[in-house]
Amino acid sequence: MKLVIITAIKAFEKDIKLQLKSADVKTFSFRDVTGYRDSTEDAVESNWFSSEMNQMDSILFYAFVKKENVDRLFELISDFNSQQKTLSQIHVAVINIEKSNEH
Repeated sequence: MKLVIITAIKAFEKDIKLQLKSADVKTFSFRDVTGYRDSTEDAVESNWFSSEMNQMDSILFYAFVKKENVDRLFELISDFNSQQKTLSQIHVAVINIEKSNEH
């Protein structure tokens, strides 16, 4: 069993749910979060906002996923990200679970 953490902008919520379903992840949790991006190092012409810290509506998913389903989920997210025309992407991380009461 692996713990998968996914973050993205709120607009990708339905896409992430479809990817989880396609990877045979049947149970997961999610919540709305506020994402921040420090744009102080961006070039002036690429920083469309005058503030240094930009915030956006984001979403955080977490799920315990069977080892055999993790690679499929990563493939689906990678394919999705490669088709995006925006700078925003879905970010995913996996954490090994040393001990769990999951069956």
